[in-house]
Amino acid sequence: MIGAGPHGLAAAALLRRSGAPTVILERSDRVGATWAQRYDHLSLHTTPGASKLPGLPVPRRAGPWVSRDDYVRYLERYVAHHRLDVRVTTPVQRIERADPGSGAHWLVHTPDGPVPAGAVVVATGRCHTPNLPQWPGRSTFTGTLLHSAHYRSPARYRGQHVLVVGAGNSGTEIASVLAGAGAKRIRIAVRTPPNILPRSSARWHAVGRMTEVLPLAWRDRTSLLTQRFAVSDLTSRGLPRPRTGLYTRNIREGVNPVLDHGFVDAVRSGRVEPVAAVQAFEGPDVLLADGTRLRPDTVIAATGYRPNLHGLVGALGVLDEAGQPLAVGAQTHPEASRLYFAGYTNPLTGVLRQAGIEARAIAHALRRETARAPLPAPRVGDRGASDR
Repeated sequence: MIGAGPHGLAAAALLRRSGAPTVILERSDRVGATWAQRYDHLSLHTTPGASKLPGLPVPRRAGPWVSRDDYVRYLERYVAHHRLDVRVTTPVQRIERADPGSGAHWLVHTPDGPVPAGAVVVATGRCHTPNLPQWPGRSTFTGTLLHSAHYRSPARYRGQHVLVVGAGNSGTEIASVLAGAGAKRIRIAVRTPPNILPRSSARWHAVGRMTEVLPLAWRDRTSLLTQRFAVSDLTSRGLPRPRTGLYTRNIREGVNPVLDHGFVDAVRSGRVEPVAAVQAFEGPDVLLADGTRLRPDTVIAATGYRPNLHGLVGALGVLDEAGQPLAVGAQTHPEASRLYFAGYTNPLTGVLRQAGIEARAIAHALRRETARAPLPAPRVGDRGASDR
């Protein structure tokens, strides 16, 4: 198992329950590191019931919108509850096929040497590496440019003119928090108008599950009508209503709708100003697609992440042109049996709920495989090990 985030922990718990010897290799020094490193005011966009992993509920005291820190504590408790073997500070450099007759399918290379394994689950996740676009002139920018992965709290931006790039959940949430925390001026660069839903409608994940069998066009029309009635029209403020339904956008781009954390009110009141997409940088200026020039103190790029799997498995022929796994969940590539990928989709039914679904499917598939040929126990050195 590679990665001690929700998908890796869920898969390890169910594999261990089925009797498969399982070790989790984690590059950082803690469980749930990706969550722990996000901004301070982050909270889940799914309810506790849709955020739990198999075999352990999220504590009620975490409330209806679980905070970043509470969810990290939940993941740590999950490791202890299931007695998972997590080897921290053990980065995986690459995975390659083992020699025939060695008794293993795969060799997992770490700084301490190769680890033979009968099966591997790659769970390093969609949000592994920040994606900062190569805007023309980016290196000439004399202000501060950072990815949202490195943004922590609004305090340091008081009195500043900040441009947030990207109108997804992170970008809209950061912009609205900055607007209420003393920033001088907040603009948000928007390429495609987002689908926005009230935060109270987070149970749209359940709606997504119930309507999966319905025609896509019907679901899209319904989602656009819901937004029209539930969310203020911000066209006059520079943010027109979306023309594409949230279901089609999820299929085409893998994005989910924005759950409103005060963003709509911030735009309506003028505290956050939507502007055109960023085109280029030129010294202190940011050039927008409509020809406008801005001179912000700070640019925060909420421009998403990439899985960055090429170094890990790029030589195995299991990735598409975009670097995404060709097979996910219980499915494996025809040339890579017993190599699974968990956590590389972004379903409208909820990413954390999907962690449990994929974990169960992988455990079931591996049980079928090992009924034909038992798994050897992975042999990993003791450096950085923790049996919690």
